[in-house]
Amino acid sequence: MSALSAASRNEPARADEASTSASRARARARANRRLLVNALRVAFAVIVLGFWEIGTTTDADHHDGLWMDPFFYGRPSGVASQLWSWITNGTAQGPLWLQVATTLEEAFLGFLIGVVLGVIFGVALGRVRLLSDVFAPYIKALNAMPRVVLGSIFIITIGYGIWSKVALAVVLVFFVVFFNAFQGVREVDRVLIANARILGASERQLSTHVILPSALSWILASLHTSFGFALVGAVVGEYLGAIHGIGLVIATAQATFNPNGVFAAMFILAVVALTAEVVLTWLENRLIKWRPNTVTADVRI
Repeated sequence: MSALSAASRNEPARADEASTSASRARARARANRRLLVNALRVAFAVIVLGFWEIGTTTDADHHDGLWMDPFFYGRPSGVASQLWSWITNGTAQGPLWLQVATTLEEAFLGFLIGVVLGVIFGVALGRVRLLSDVFAPYIKALNAMPRVVLGSIFIITIGYGIWSKVALAVVLVFFVVFFNAFQGVREVDRVLIANARILGASERQLSTHVILPSALSWILASLHTSFGFALVGAVVGEYLGAIHGIGLVIATAQATFNPNGVFAAMFILAVVALTAEVVLTWLENRLIKWRPNTVTADVRI
């Protein structure tokens, strides 16, 4: 009897030990996979940049390059040299940090205003069928308009200041967030809404405690692409007409036939976009911890 009791007491300890070992094995597997993914990413970048550099420098018979003419495509070493020159000496428009800060300010303001308006109108039209039926053709018509045309209109009507660029960024962000918020509200489980009504929830409580949390995944998913659109809106607005900003740096590099400058500015924008993606992913994970994890570690990007 005592041996049986001792075995019973040891079973939970063995189960805990097995669970701990399994958790450690999963953690090692995730760490190894993360290391493999990062190594492959670096290797891919090195291969692409290596072919680019070699293709624009190596040819015994043609000094401009074997595959690509550096006059049109630049070369990675030239892009790095251009970046270093901007960092140490500044751009033709002023210090590099000022150009980046100007573009970030315009993109952030456009992103913030566009998200707020997109969520408000998306939820309102998703909740009220009459509003959706009335305004649907107008929203579709506005969404079909070329954004470059709108950028020119904003510059003519608002001027060359910051708000014409912000307005273009708002337009680009609004439609992305609006359609996601609208669809997210429409996809809310009707049984869940009916149960909340049975329990006595008011319309305001339905919106704040049931509908918005359910649509939050849709809205947050739109933020990953909408900041990129805000950045594009700010850059396009600066390209069309500005005093400062990365868009004006790109326009100047293009006007002076400087492909290294164009690619250097694009690299800066890519770094800004990836940084924003990291921040938005962290925010998404913080806001919807309750969401079931439907993506396994084996396929997550």
